[in-house]
Amino acid sequence: MVSPRYTVQTPVEPAHELVRKYNIPGPRYTSYPTAPQFSADVDRPALMAEIVADNRDASRPLSLYFHLPFCESLCWYCGCNTVITQRRASAGEYVDLLCQEIALTQPLLNTARPVTQLHFGGGTPTFLPPEEIDRLGRAINAVFTFAPDAEISVEIDPRRLTKAHVQAYRRLGCNRASLGVQDTNPEVQMAIHRWQPLAQTAQAIKWLRDAGYQSVSVDLIYGLPLQTEASFAKTVEEVIALNPDRLAVFSYAHVPWIKPAQKIFDQRNQLPSTEAKLAMLTAATRALTAAGYAHIGMDHFARPNDELAIAHDNGTLYRNFQGYTTRAGASLYGFGMSSISQTDGSFRQNFKDLPEYEQALKQGILPIERGFLLSPEDKRRRALVMDIMCRSRVDYPTLSSRLDVEVAATYASEIDSLADLEADGLLARDATGFDITPLGELFRRIIAMRFDAYLDRGPRKYSKTV
Repeated sequence: MVSPRYTVQTPVEPAHELVRKYNIPGPRYTSYPTAPQFSADVDRPALMAEIVADNRDASRPLSLYFHLPFCESLCWYCGCNTVITQRRASAGEYVDLLCQEIALTQPLLNTARPVTQLHFGGGTPTFLPPEEIDRLGRAINAVFTFAPDAEISVEIDPRRLTKAHVQAYRRLGCNRASLGVQDTNPEVQMAIHRWQPLAQTAQAIKWLRDAGYQSVSVDLIYGLPLQTEASFAKTVEEVIALNPDRLAVFSYAHVPWIKPAQKIFDQRNQLPSTEAKLAMLTAATRALTAAGYAHIGMDHFARPNDELAIAHDNGTLYRNFQGYTTRAGASLYGFGMSSISQTDGSFRQNFKDLPEYEQALKQGILPIERGFLLSPEDKRRRALVMDIMCRSRVDYPTLSSRLDVEVAATYASEIDSLADLEADGLLARDATGFDITPLGELFRRIIAMRFDAYLDRGPRKYSKTV
């Protein structure tokens, strides 16, 4: 069953009490089980066997991710795995390492499998000069076979972008780009150590459009220092005027125990309250839907004719470590420091530190730091969690058929635990499933947490859900 798209239309005031109740630490569920459950003690022969099993079917698609970690300066809000440097030679040295990792991975792969998705993330992928982008492209295309309609995307920092970068990634096949903007207010930009005039962003979008990129997305963050409902509304208004195809409107994840640079925000006492964050999100959602964007999942918006909106409507939307995607069913193979790979039965993550990543490759071994092997129960719960994160309805008969268990009976206690969420208006239950209400869109993570078997096993140092 495919449910109609919901649009968040929740009044701000009635939600304040609920947001105080449910604004607790929780996973973002880009995977299940989540990354904190990955372990260095994973059974490595079994992990390698999962890769072999994953490559038996030549028709199963591949999704590739390349982590390009370098940034010239640190944005203080950032939670990504980055390397801060202005040493330009680092780019070529790192491409050498990626080529080595590709070569080590190739014997394990069925390279006849079609690549339906390729994403370059970071860091700042445009830290690489155009000649190194071309060299990386040649290495990738020498091994992998791309589907004719492959989605190839790159994350862009408009402050570090030239026409030559745009053209180099286009030669590599990029047809989508996402631009980090976060906020257009100069005072907020100074507070987060990211000065980026709006004209710079507009110029980047024009270059991308002129070069033939099919889709341009903009990333915004609410909950940053010095933001107010009015200032963020102005940011959203200015970004809408740039006419992006998609927007991601993320909640700022305050995790200073992981990212020490964020401690400066506590010292300055500049972070907006939870109630202020909710007001920003609600106002942004109303402005975007009024401008014709469809609300996708928790934090994504897209034009109604965009693939993401279509996938949401027809029930094929999927979620992985790159966020929401239209390419469900693909195995994810990550390259570069900190990158995560996923097969049907496993996760594995590369070393997060560049020296350890480099050392493993010099020793001729895959740079895997930790991993996780999924049990049959993990896979069933993963399907439940992903339906919550990607769909407006969780349908028990449909899931029971997919999972070969009676979902309503098997997870009766978890379903019973939803009573308080139903009473608070987050969902509506019936005998065959439950619908996530417009208000519940704000609290998908809370709903998914009710089916997470690992929450009480620790570690649990997550950002808050709102």
